[in-house]
Amino acid sequence: MSKTVVFVHGAWMSPLCWEHFSKRYEAAGYQCLAPAWPGDERPVPELQRAPLPELAELSVGKIVDHYERIIRDLPEPPILIGHSFGGLFVQMLLDRGLGAAGVAIDPGPSRGVIPGPVALWAALPVFLSPFSWRRTVRMSRKSFAWGFAQDLSPAEQHAAYDRYVVPTPGRIYYQAALGIGTRVNYANSDRAPLLLTAGEKDRTAETRMVRSAYRKYQRSSAVTAFKVFPGRTHWLIASSGWEEVADYAINWAREHARR
Repeated sequence: MSKTVVFVHGAWMSPLCWEHFSKRYEAAGYQCLAPAWPGDERPVPELQRAPLPELAELSVGKIVDHYERIIRDLPEPPILIGHSFGGLFVQMLLDRGLGAAGVAIDPGPSRGVIPGPVALWAALPVFLSPFSWRRTVRMSRKSFAWGFAQDLSPAEQHAAYDRYVVPTPGRIYYQAALGIGTRVNYANSDRAPLLLTAGEKDRTAETRMVRSAYRKYQRSSAVTAFKVFPGRTHWLIASSGWEEVADYAINWAREHARR
């Protein structure tokens, strides 16, 4: 069984968002890698202050290609765990034949999954920002509090924002909304096992969106599972109770991973 875990972060985040999962898994004997998107390799304060110009040029395809190169260089097929857009990327990587198992935590929509009205509202600031399809955009504290972490106190929201939130390429939001470059073959029976998870109170990746993706995967004979975490928001990887999410993910992957 694979003892390597590759974490894939989502929009607005740096790899630091996986710090809790990574420490917990490393204590259990896993080797953990959390590669940054191209252009996101610097410390969070630097990313917040001055994002690199190349970040604006990223697309879904460029990000997934970046992770594919990293994964193919590893000595064994890893367990892939992604959050938000990272969950979409994990599905695309599995579809390319990579990974021993994949966990998509509150994933962004793949082609054919229609974003719900609450999710569209959460993404509205990106679409209202001028020329956002060709530049980096910033998430406001208010948007993070509403769309990611409505279960945290104001003080906790501010602390999480300062520690984790960075600018992100606006282009990927247009791609997700229009289904451009986000296709997966739902009928692919050769891919590794996949777990899709949803947070009951998630406003960014609504539960019905994740359930819709799960239903589409029923065309495949590959192992696919769906789990809802009651009472959890989009920030379930770092808010109170993250341990339950982390343990469920790795235990499921360990049980179902290709050997």
